[in-house]
Amino acid sequence: MLVAEDFEVLADAIGTGLRREGLAVDVVLDGNAALERLAVTRYDVLVLDRDLPGTHGDEICRAVVASESGTRILMLTAASTVADRVEGLGLGADDYLPKPFDFAELVARVRALGRRTGAVVPPVLEAAGVTVDPGRRVAFRAGRRLELSPKEFGVLECLISPAGRVVSAEELLDRVWDEMADPFTTAVKTTIRRLRAKLGDPPLIETVREGGYRFGSDC
Repeated sequence: MLVAEDFEVLADAIGTGLRREGLAVDVVLDGNAALERLAVTRYDVLVLDRDLPGTHGDEICRAVVASESGTRILMLTAASTVADRVEGLGLGADDYLPKPFDFAELVARVRALGRRTGAVVPPVLEAAGVTVDPGRRVAFRAGRRLELSPKEFGVLECLISPAGRVVSAEELLDRVWDEMADPFTTAVKTTIRRLRAKLGDPPLIETVREGGYRFGSDC
């Protein structure tokens, strides 16, 4: 996801908090930088301050909607009257959260918007005896709670969501890590290895040669 917020302290706090929730987050401080990132990266969710310097948040919202990229927009702004909210939603924003806000509510709204991108994803994911609850950040196998790090949880969530589809290491790096991740890192392979160990036997994550990884019961 992308956070576009010009107040640097708040932007950093939102980015740090969302990363702790296991989300991959990029942060920009002005509208021009937001447009540059949106031009090269397909984000699931954009948290957009309406009054950005450079390109105004309203123009960014219109551009995202016109691009038909599927990116969901949460406007986060100090303008909190009913008229402001109606106007923001009328521009094409999917949700509107006035400042000051409760961080737990921001996380819940971001996750709800994330579930609306692409194919419909149920709030609780289940496959091969494994249950993943993204909202509560908990996962179980055969009733046993899995003690997972944020990255391990993010990888498991990505693998279980596509229902048997092969997920490349590049896609995992893009969705679970953020822009600071080295594209040549072994972080994905290392995290997969730890995740396999915590899931236990029989193994559920298959390595697909020159493809990536697939989750299922026939590994």
